Amino acid sequence: MLYLTLRHYEYTCAVAQHGSLSAAAQALNVSQPALSTALARIEDHLGQALFVRRRGTPLSLTPQGRDFAKAAQKLLQQASRLEAPDGASPVVQNLVIGCFSDLAPFVLAPALRELRQAFPDLTVTTKTLGFAQLISGLLQGEIDLAVTYDLGLDAGFTRQVIDNRAPLALLTPDHELARHSSLSLAQLAREPLVLSQEGLSVQHMLALFKSLGLTPRISHRAASLEVLRSLAANGEGVGISYSAPPITQSYDGKAIVNIPIRDSCALEPVIITSHGAPKPDSVLARALDILSKTLRPPPPGAGLRPSADE
Repeated sequence: MLYLTLRHYEYTCAVAQHGSLSAAAQALNVSQPALSTALARIEDHLGQALFVRRRGTPLSLTPQGRDFAKAAQKLLQQASRLEAPDGASPVVQNLVIGCFSDLAPFVLAPALRELRQAFPDLTVTTKTLGFAQLISGLLQGEIDLAVTYDLGLDAGFTRQVIDNRAPLALLTPDHELARHSSLSLAQLAREPLVLSQEGLSVQHMLALFKSLGLTPRISHRAASLEVLRSLAANGEGVGISYSAPPITQSYDGKAIVNIPIRDSCALEPVIITSHGAPKPDSVLARALDILSKTLRPPPPGAGLRPSADE
């Protein structure tokens, strides 16, 4: 009877991380046929498939495979800790960065570039998610660091503020409010609004209006930032977003303008967060420091925060 070894667990985790046998084999320095044979033996021993195999698509974990890979990663970390002198922390082999979906187009590429340069021996992967999924991933240890807005996080999370953003109103150029250099929530409360359908995002926006004694009128809840921008550019309402890009057209070619909302209560911190405080001089601590420097925007008018005149 075959008993699984730590090497078998390592094989499973590598395939789960890379999504392909060829990439995992290269990372493990084994041949692809040997890895494929070992994976088949692991699944045969367990009596269940760990991966879904479809021609032309990356390998993906089955629900059982997801649970097994998560437990296997913990086992590998425990083994590494046992072998380390004085019970030192295990060597981190992969780093998972989460990012709120609306922020990802602005921050994900530079974050990956800097982290891969700083940690060439690590596998750096990313997850682009909504607020609730990011928090769940951090709590369950599936995400190491996340770039997001400071919504829905309790005192158990470490925060590093990298920006404070004002929301933008998205309008057609011929809208009567488009002539203003800034707008207030009171002015926008009289207009039909296009908001994100993301749970915490829309709750946050509605709470801002409520704090000022205002009752907004929502015409649409958009499934994505580009849908929101398109609806606003086609006159379906005034869009509100913290992450609107500094471009003057929507995907369908319609002209659109971005005007900052000036209410101080609407400023929202952009943060890098982890669940718990990373140990000093650890990979996570160094990664957090690198990201805070890389993603901190330049002076107003450039960088992460779009210019209202663009």
